[in-house]
Amino acid sequence: MTRNRGTARDERSAGGVVFRVEGGQPLYLLIRDSYQNWGFPKGHLEDGEAPDVAAAREVTEETGVVGLSIRGEIDTIDWFFKFRGQLIHKVCHFYLMETAASDTRPQRAEGITACRWTQFDEAETLISYANAREVLRRAREMVAELSASA
Repeated sequence: MTRNRGTARDERSAGGVVFRVEGGQPLYLLIRDSYQNWGFPKGHLEDGEAPDVAAAREVTEETGVVGLSIRGEIDTIDWFFKFRGQLIHKVCHFYLMETAASDTRPQRAEGITACRWTQFDEAETLISYANAREVLRRAREMVAELSASA
């Protein structure tokens, strides 16, 4: 379907697929929003902020997870949606991040209702949106590559 980009307002955001290794297996961090959808922490870039910096800031703000190491850019996805009658074209940069921290603190003021560490198969089932599932699959490939080179 072709959309008229001239009528859409562009928004840029960044987020992270965070993993930690427990018992030799990667666990992935998901958040649940106020609509009960599972996905990844993400948010708007501030003026002059680089996408990777914004991604790490948003992950920490939304989940409370600290000690993040960015391992690489996963993908940039985009989608259209309507908000208060305005067509929005959202572009989101996702980064793979690693942490040893396990404690989470959902940012309830921003509508984050839960944080959850989970294995890939469960994460793939829980994630609400197809484009986010694709980001997760690419993240898993990157984690495997990191493990193989370690």
